[in-house]
Amino acid sequence: MDIIRSKAFKSERAWGARDIANMNGITTRLHWTDQPYKWHVNDGEEVFVVLDGIVDMLFKKNGIEQSVMLEIGDIFYASIGTEHVAHPRGEARILVVESEGSV
Repeated sequence: MDIIRSKAFKSERAWGARDIANMNGITTRLHWTDQPYKWHVNDGEEVFVVLDGIVDMLFKKNGIEQSVMLEIGDIFYASIGTEHVAHPRGEARILVVESEGSV
């Protein structure tokens, strides 16, 4: 058992993470960042939950770049093959659930 105070979590580098759980190859990680990630496609599905801050999520749908602003409590689901990149506005804490070893 563990209690994690997500608002208190901070990493020494952007997208640094604290591993929370690995359930049969599906990982749950708490990330802290103040910098954009990189455009990528995950090996599987991804659930991205904003716990603190605001994140602009850019993604491509039918080859066309789109974006959505995610606020605290918002969830972004990336299906297999969804190319996307997260751009935080200042500091953000994000819970990510995805296949182990995914980009």
